[in-house]
Amino acid sequence: MLNPLDSYNQSLIARVHPPDWVNPIPQDQYDLIVIGAGTAGLVIAAGSAGLGIGLKIALIEKNYMGGDCLNVGCVPSKTMIRSARVVNELKKAANLGVIAGDITIDFATVMERLRKVRSEISEADSAQRFKNLGVDVFFGEAQFTSRHTLRIVNSDDNTNLTFKKAAIATGTRAISPKINGLAAAGYLTNESVFNLTECPKRLLVVGGGPIGCELAQTFQHLGSQVTLVHKNSQILNKEDPDAASIIRSQLTQDGIDIWTNTEILDIEVTSDGKKVQIKTPDGLRSIVVDEILVGAGRQANIESLNLDAIGIATHPHKGILVNDFLQTAQPHIYAAGDVCMDWKFTHAADFAARIVIKNAFFSPFGLAKSKLSNLVMPWVTYTHPEVAHVGLYEHQATVSTTTITISMNTVDRAITDDETQGFVKLLLRAGSDEILGATIVSAHAGEMISEVTTAMVNKIGLGKLASVIHPYPTQADAIRKAADAYRKTLLSDRTRSLLKLLSKFAH
Repeated sequence: MLNPLDSYNQSLIARVHPPDWVNPIPQDQYDLIVIGAGTAGLVIAAGSAGLGIGLKIALIEKNYMGGDCLNVGCVPSKTMIRSARVVNELKKAANLGVIAGDITIDFATVMERLRKVRSEISEADSAQRFKNLGVDVFFGEAQFTSRHTLRIVNSDDNTNLTFKKAAIATGTRAISPKINGLAAAGYLTNESVFNLTECPKRLLVVGGGPIGCELAQTFQHLGSQVTLVHKNSQILNKEDPDAASIIRSQLTQDGIDIWTNTEILDIEVTSDGKKVQIKTPDGLRSIVVDEILVGAGRQANIESLNLDAIGIATHPHKGILVNDFLQTAQPHIYAAGDVCMDWKFTHAADFAARIVIKNAFFSPFGLAKSKLSNLVMPWVTYTHPEVAHVGLYEHQATVSTTTITISMNTVDRAITDDETQGFVKLLLRAGSDEILGATIVSAHAGEMISEVTTAMVNKIGLGKLASVIHPYPTQADAIRKAADAYRKTLLSDRTRSLLKLLSKFAH
């Protein structure tokens, strides 16, 4: 999966799946076995071993430790996005009085840096680090053989392990759409796109969700002519429509051809490239591209676990079914991360893992169980501008609400930075300052959303944020402006009349 095998990828592999690794001799019984060494699995294993109570922990991974985030997700994609943003900055530099001249993009160097960064970060996820933590690390494929036993299948041997508790964190993989001719033509997913060493001149991106939009914009900035095809009427269709509209406008301005309400009918390999026939609201069209990148959904990695044999329920789209405590149908077996959750984010997997640790080892002693539903979960789409969200959208609210919106073009720092696209939109419970949700669209939305999330977690109302002094000038000052706007709504006509009268006596 990891190509080319240069020094950086060899260093990465040596850490996350060492070719000379020898699986340890199994202990008689493990207190906890963790299946999958992505974010959730690593946090569960490290956190459990770090309790310092002598737990026997085993960690099983069939591919690369670090999972999607390190190897084919957050780390490589955000490294590419950083390079793409430099290109974007240079293109608009003339607006700031800086003449950059012709821009030369060395795509091979961009991807070499990606591999270098990924290799450097991999140390924290390495097999050796977890061995040093006291975790028995096994490479191979896990298959349950009973409620308290499993088998590890690999090329060398089959190993049987016995456990008291287990946690499944096997993640997801890209869905392969059923499109006539797609398999024969060949295509990229997040698992292969970061292996590229040459930039495709013409790239078709299938799917206008967060991954599709991020990578479409990135490749456009790095030299591709990108066409984005999305089956729904709105790209980022789970996001606030106003936010999605801004991102669509920006992607179009960047030069991306966007087709919504569009279906791919057929793909054919020709001498000129991959000919793709699409059905649009305006009729049938054909486009020719050099590469196709599919980002149209995920499916859980559960087929090889033999879950049916031990009565663990699954769902074709949701993966492993769990309760609010992240327990499967077998209460001593937990699941966490993408394999069972709607929130498919690294930080969500991290905090879900903490729930598993607490519920597995602390709740038996009378401490209250932690619930997944109690998490206040922010997320970010790393387009430019970014889209960040936390809490409810307006259409999800079951109570009366009010909305306060501050446009970024009224924020001084956004004006000085020439980054006025976007807004801060806060959803409040009607008649109060309780924050139910927020959407931020701005160049730094991912950094700004944490202030709102902190307020929501600690039940701090928007009115109190007005008393928080924000350094001037900062783009986060938009949040204080929203708080001030809320306070102004508290001034009734009667209060204004009284203040007017009092001001006369004051003079």
